[in-house]
Amino acid sequence: MAGKINLPVLSPDGNLSRYLEQIRTFPMLEQEQEYMLAKAWKDKGDVDAAHQLVTSHLRLVAKIAMGYRGYGLPVADLISEGNLGMMHAVKKFEPEKGFRLATYAMWWIKAAIQEYILRSWSLVKIGTTAGQKKLFFNLRRIKGQIQAIDEGDLKPDQVTHIAAQLGVTESEVMSMNQRMAGNDRSLNVPLSRDSEGAGEWQDWLEDDSVDQETSFAEHEEYSVRQTLMMDAMKGLNEREQRILQARRLAEPPLTLEDLATEFSVSRERIRQIEVRAFEKLQKAVRDKAIERRMLPELDADPALLNQ
Repeated sequence: MAGKINLPVLSPDGNLSRYLEQIRTFPMLEQEQEYMLAKAWKDKGDVDAAHQLVTSHLRLVAKIAMGYRGYGLPVADLISEGNLGMMHAVKKFEPEKGFRLATYAMWWIKAAIQEYILRSWSLVKIGTTAGQKKLFFNLRRIKGQIQAIDEGDLKPDQVTHIAAQLGVTESEVMSMNQRMAGNDRSLNVPLSRDSEGAGEWQDWLEDDSVDQETSFAEHEEYSVRQTLMMDAMKGLNEREQRILQARRLAEPPLTLEDLATEFSVSRERIRQIEVRAFEKLQKAVRDKAIERRMLPELDADPALLNQ
């Protein structure tokens, strides 16, 4: 960005609750205000307009960053990386496309934070395959869904469920769970040791007030993802659509044996069709998202079917 945007800074040993209170002082923008500021930045290079666009979304960055707190990295660093992603989103944002900035920025914020996490964790720990990276970023979420987040070692049925849902082996699930053990922090841990009134982590994850910006952005992001995926599905033939829906979208998914019987082919043939169809779908979704400038190439492995 031309010029310099000064943002509130949270040092690694800083007071998180004080930072969160500080960024809450920046007002959220109405859609028309956001559009005019984005136009001023894009057409005239107005740094003050860009500053307002960034600061009005710092709460969104903090909320997303705290969602990644379980990877054992300082929240201050996650927020800092997310803020860089937010600034990049403002730089690339095209208001004429009709989407709110928060919807577009989510992709850049998450991508920046995920890239930082991947750089910070040992490749030996997280693995190098797309499947292992997908497992790395989705294991805690699924454990939370099945209420296994605090249980340490997973039960055999839980391992089987997670492996099937993410399309990885059970041994990969067990290995990743062991490697990530110890990094989940309790939601009841105080935000600061300096003040009794600082509150707990869960107080910030679930705000009593209505966060209209985040609520709107999450709803619109989901709609965008669904639209992208459904458009991309049209590029598959009927058999590929049926197999992909049965294996990746159904709950619970059908087995290879079930589909092999349905199509009178071998289980291996069903597996091959599934893999090929999924790769085609991923590429189509990615291309459509990049074409619409909603998905940065940095996040080229879209998790549209995994979230």
